[in-house]
Amino acid sequence: MSISSNVEVLDKRTLIDPVDINTYEKQVGAPFIDSLTGLPNHGFFIMTLDRETKRSERFGSSISVGLINIDCFRLLNKSKGSVEGDRILRKVAECIQNSIRQVDLAARLYGDLFAVIFTESALENAVNAAERIRLNIEKTQNKMVTASIGLSGYPRHTKKPSSLLQEAYAALIKSKTKGKNCISYATETTNKVDTIAPNVLIVDDIPKNLKLLEGMLQPLRYHVLKADSGEAALDIMSKVDVDLVLLDVMMPGLDGFEVCRRIKNDPRLRIVPIILVTALDDSKSKIMGIEAGADDFISKPPNKAELIARTRSLIKLKQINSNLVDIENVLFSLARAVEAKDAYTQGHIERVSNLAMVLGRKLGLNEKELEALKYGGILHDVGKIAVPREILNKLGRLNEEEWEVMKSHSIVGYQICLPLEKNLGPALDVIRYHHEKMDGSGYPDHLKGKDIPVVARIVAVTDIYDAIITDRPYRKGMSRKEAIDILLKEAEDGKLDPEIVQLLVDHLTSK
Repeated sequence: MSISSNVEVLDKRTLIDPVDINTYEKQVGAPFIDSLTGLPNHGFFIMTLDRETKRSERFGSSISVGLINIDCFRLLNKSKGSVEGDRILRKVAECIQNSIRQVDLAARLYGDLFAVIFTESALENAVNAAERIRLNIEKTQNKMVTASIGLSGYPRHTKKPSSLLQEAYAALIKSKTKGKNCISYATETTNKVDTIAPNVLIVDDIPKNLKLLEGMLQPLRYHVLKADSGEAALDIMSKVDVDLVLLDVMMPGLDGFEVCRRIKNDPRLRIVPIILVTALDDSKSKIMGIEAGADDFISKPPNKAELIARTRSLIKLKQINSNLVDIENVLFSLARAVEAKDAYTQGHIERVSNLAMVLGRKLGLNEKELEALKYGGILHDVGKIAVPREILNKLGRLNEEEWEVMKSHSIVGYQICLPLEKNLGPALDVIRYHHEKMDGSGYPDHLKGKDIPVVARIVAVTDIYDAIITDRPYRKGMSRKEAIDILLKEAEDGKLDPEIVQLLVDHLTSK
């Protein structure tokens, strides 16, 4: 395809300069267009982003970047076939292209990951465009295909325009961990108050009450969302980042107590503060609200000054808690980045985490311990960030010096995660002790028997099992039967907890 026809295909968008095209195609000896979707490819996007970020920095103008990822695409591609997978990619590319301005640039980076440069665009405008993209994808695919989006902006989120893509990726991971089909943006780099208005959700089945509360909040310039039922409220919260919920108690269908309970039981939503707005003034109702997880109460009819004061206070608390969640998400992003260094371990951390939680439930562990298995399973190898790629992917056996470097990952991971001790709790035990052995022959602290925390003993078993059945640089993956035989022998030799090994064997053989 010629340069002129390439430009014509892309509606001659402002960011696509024939000089850039000439430069790119000369340097790489290949077209700048992705043949499947008709969008610019990864290399051309990076070249254009570099030019635009330098221009933004020079003139002090705003620029935003969005990363768009199709939710569960691998599963869709596997279940529906590659032909349907390609059709979905083309349709998503079309939705993105139709949702942005002529001066913006959309590209396909690789696989099911797309990107957009929003030129001279503050984050607020990029958020609106991202929402158009999200809704168009959902609509054109009859809700069978959805997308998660991460956004970052200069100078909003980074003092270095060159970091925009990394910040957008961190925001994308945040969207994925929230449950997909939503939009997140990067963490602020300054201590200024967030200029994007917080989202306050008002829930009441009586329209005049909704209008009254909206009017009281008007001086705060919040973005007010309204729902006339508990079901509608939960639907909104599954798609939009909400910073506070003002929730009526007495509603038909799902009452306020049940809505509150469901929000607080959802790991993605539980940090969202909830104020119950109720005419009920008896202690029994307040106890029910507390048990459901409510953060505060306001009596009907509400006092405006009281409502504003409590709303401001709880939104500040939400922002503090969100910052802690952001730090956790960065760690999870780091864990996945580390996994990407090892070509043979894709999906390993999720499999280890999920299987560990299955065994934890069978052992009757409490919620805190199950959470430790979930987070510890994901983060257990994060310390491999310090292990060179050539050691991780070495085809032969590691020599003594290389093995010592490899063993250091448990302590390095522990030290990386230690500042979040209050948040991670026993997950830190998993990170540090998942290579300890029952007979004391493990590392790094040579713990024995029940001195090894139960969560670490569980992850030790699931980690070894997954390593055995998957391909490694030095061997092919073994069968489930071979893996079971090895685990039983390790338990018999006093290396692994026999009760946990037997639980895993029973689970695997019951399938």
